Amino acid sequence: MVSSSSTQNKLTQNKLVTDIWVKATWEEFIEFADDKNEKFDEKAKFYYHDGYMRSEMSPIGPLHARHNSIISSIIKLFATLKNIRIVELNNASFRSSGRSELQPDLSYYIGLEFKLPPRSNKPINLNEFPSPTLVVEIGATSINDDLGMKRLLYEQSGSQEYWVVDANVDRVIAFSIADGRSGQIDESEVLKGLKIELVEEALKKSQTEEDGEINRWLLDIFGK
Repeated sequence: MVSSSSTQNKLTQNKLVTDIWVKATWEEFIEFADDKNEKFDEKAKFYYHDGYMRSEMSPIGPLHARHNSIISSIIKLFATLKNIRIVELNNASFRSSGRSELQPDLSYYIGLEFKLPPRSNKPINLNEFPSPTLVVEIGATSINDDLGMKRLLYEQSGSQEYWVVDANVDRVIAFSIADGRSGQIDESEVLKGLKIELVEEALKKSQTEEDGEINRWLLDIFGK
């Protein structure tokens, strides 16, 4: 949801309404995103796109955490067994100064040529480093935004693939991105051979099975 109200209505006395896109200048966004100010803690996530900003509080319950863990395991196990060079970042911020900021739940640099960003607590500068190859958003209450405004943000980010995980129904909606546009796919294009339905099946298994069982099942499939 995007608010068409004036910035004054939403950005007053250093306070910001969460879980809604608010019209803001880049300078106003930076004031909140960099300072976090007293209303937010380290779990706050910030996005900026096309003159609008959004803040969210990262979910702390097991639903989001479990999906995050399973998705991470699937991707890293697949890449390991297929000898694919990969680096995972969890809740990292990526910034194109004056233009955009994104903070996916999971992000991956994939392939032979990527350059590792510096080890620091500052947002990764997209004017110096490439966007992550694959970005993942895991949502329950935020799913509509993940498929809406955030999809537009990621289309312009330079990433090659975007996954939206609907934690409520164990569904994964994957998009390939090229030339500022995205289209839904059934198999990952940056992790060749990884079918999205297999990812969904693993998420469903996580409702009743522990990690060891799921990983052994994945190893058996990926090893064939």
